[in-house]
Amino acid sequence: SQITTLINHKDKPKRSDKTLQAIQRVGQAVNLAVGRFVTVGEAIANENHELKKEMSVACIEARRAGETIAQLTDVASLDHPESDSHITIFTDKTGVVKAARLLLSSVTKVLVLADRIVIKQIITSRNKVLATMEQLEKVSSFQEFVQIFSQFGNEMVEFAHLTGDRQNDLKDEKKKARMAASRAVLEKCTMMLLTASKTCLRHPDCESARINKDGVFHRMRLALEQVIEIVTDSRPTGENEMAPISIYSGIKEFKNKVEGLRENLYFLSKENLSTMLEVILEHTEDFTDSAYTSHEHREHILELSKQAKMELEQLVSVWMQAQNQKTKDLMEDLEVAILKTCQCMNELKREVHSAATSLAADLLKYHTDHMVLKALKITGVEGNLEAVAEYTCKLSEQKEQLAEMCRLLRHVSGTEPLEITCIHAEDTFQVTGPQIISAAETLALHPSSKIAKENLEVFCEAWESQLSDMSMLLREINDVFEGRRGEKRVYLSLPRPGKHNANLKALKPVKLDTEEQAKIAKLGLELHLLTSDMDSETEKWEDQENEIVQHGQGMSSMAYSMYLFTRGEGLLKTTQDLFHQAEIFATEGTKLASALHAFSDQVHNDDKPLLLLEAEKLISMCKQLQITAKASVQGKSATFTKVDACILKTRNVMTLLCQLLPLCCKLLRKNKAGNGCLKPAPPWREDKIRTGTNAHTPERRAETFGIKSLENHVTNMTFLESK
Repeated sequence: SQITTLINHKDKPKRSDKTLQAIQRVGQAVNLAVGRFVTVGEAIANENHELKKEMSVACIEARRAGETIAQLTDVASLDHPESDSHITIFTDKTGVVKAARLLLSSVTKVLVLADRIVIKQIITSRNKVLATMEQLEKVSSFQEFVQIFSQFGNEMVEFAHLTGDRQNDLKDEKKKARMAASRAVLEKCTMMLLTASKTCLRHPDCESARINKDGVFHRMRLALEQVIEIVTDSRPTGENEMAPISIYSGIKEFKNKVEGLRENLYFLSKENLSTMLEVILEHTEDFTDSAYTSHEHREHILELSKQAKMELEQLVSVWMQAQNQKTKDLMEDLEVAILKTCQCMNELKREVHSAATSLAADLLKYHTDHMVLKALKITGVEGNLEAVAEYTCKLSEQKEQLAEMCRLLRHVSGTEPLEITCIHAEDTFQVTGPQIISAAETLALHPSSKIAKENLEVFCEAWESQLSDMSMLLREINDVFEGRRGEKRVYLSLPRPGKHNANLKALKPVKLDTEEQAKIAKLGLELHLLTSDMDSETEKWEDQENEIVQHGQGMSSMAYSMYLFTRGEGLLKTTQDLFHQAEIFATEGTKLASALHAFSDQVHNDDKPLLLLEAEKLISMCKQLQITAKASVQGKSATFTKVDACILKTRNVMTLLCQLLPLCCKLLRKNKAGNGCLKPAPPWREDKIRTGTNAHTPERRAETFGIKSLENHVTNMTFLESK
């Protein structure tokens, strides 16, 4: 932008001192920035000898261009322009244009070379991991395994950091989602590899233990390969075909073509439209042929499919007539046909969305007690092979149900990243199911083995974690369909020009850059986990119209939109949007505190002081957040500090709310008073609530890759010998 300012400055006969000084400052700033950039480039060159020559040349060119711009903007000699032959931007504007082009060219070269180096680092790191994995597969003693796994852990941590940085740098959301999925697999499998290998070492003649371990190694290799494919932007031969088009994307493209007829009657053929509709209707067979689609949904989808064919026939008939004769009546008939066709497709989209999401909600609710997993653990410890076989059949059925659910959700996911997440989820269920079965069989064969029991626990936790992730995925899919992307209520909408105070106009709205997003990612993830805990609490209320629940749900939704902002997603696009949302969040918190005061009148005197104390804490924290959100700041650094403070204080409020809601639940049960009453929480739910802060969400896995937990495993390997 500084270079653009220099090139686009207007030549005027008279130039004020202020203008001259401003131009000189810009030129000096460009030169200093180039100098810092080149210093980094030269350091990279010194560490990578194979590209040192190319990098050094590019750095020299960039430095020379920066110095030239500084010289051309040096206006010190303009006090005596007639007697001084010093060339400046005013006497040689072409020179600064040439210097700017050279600077941009050389900087681009440096960036491209640096990118090649990063790719090489990731490939080298991957190769080291693969080499160590081969050693791990061949070990025959615990002592050797401990030593090699320690090295493997360190290498995986390095790979995690490199790929995490690369994921943040990716601009393509589809690639970013694929990278996140691959890194999530590697995180889970790293932990699985530890227990699976230990089990195999403890029971070397056990076939099911060997199958279990081989499955982990195979999946890790596939994930490592996919990371390299994304980084190098390549695919192995024979894998160039893309994933089948989803119903959503097919309908979107079909509607665009149909609506395009308003502008141009001749830009496509009727055969093209018919083929597009046929493809969409073929995909609806995934729903109508599914054993898990309800009879009602199946009938509606079939009816709408038949109606879509009829509407297209009518559209084509009017369209062909309009091509021959453009009368007013025909064009009106065409408009009606276009509207009816699009309306029919919208209804079809809504119906398949309802079918997929209702199935997902029912399945997730049905399987949320993890009864089959618990039964496998119990029968495995008992050594009851017959019972284990019975429950493995039930787990296989559950796996097929969940895989089918993922396939149907992919059709209605609405965005390519969510489509990829659905594909990843299906793959996870398909792979983890058989691994749980082999782990359970191993435990049944060796019921007294502590390590076999621990191994089954690890795989069951992965299954439970994926089920938890599916609940979040379902929420995101619904958000996209409703156009919310994390927003639940109308009053959460973004500030509109002229509708708010003058303070909004005084600040220039900006977005967080990639580096800032990375810095604030941890806070954002903590906020995300807290919103999940809050939703778990509010879902237990039978009366969803209860004032406390209403305010709690609203604040959870706002906090979720603020979390999305830290990822560069959602409806909050600029820092000013975030600050405005923080103000509304604080206001809603104050209203919740008022509701708590009213509720305190219904509780026993012994409980009232505690409730009032917590309500006062909430009021104080919300006031602090409002002050922070309304504070005026200037400059990039100060703005980011304010963003960080708003997210931090929002997190603190959410932490308090996650304590307050269970307290209100307890008091409601105790006093049997108030408008809301609670559903009895099953034991598995209470366990989940107690450990909610440790839950693994897709975003958390994608960003942190389990680095901390992996490092803990690496530094605590001595326990291996004792098992």
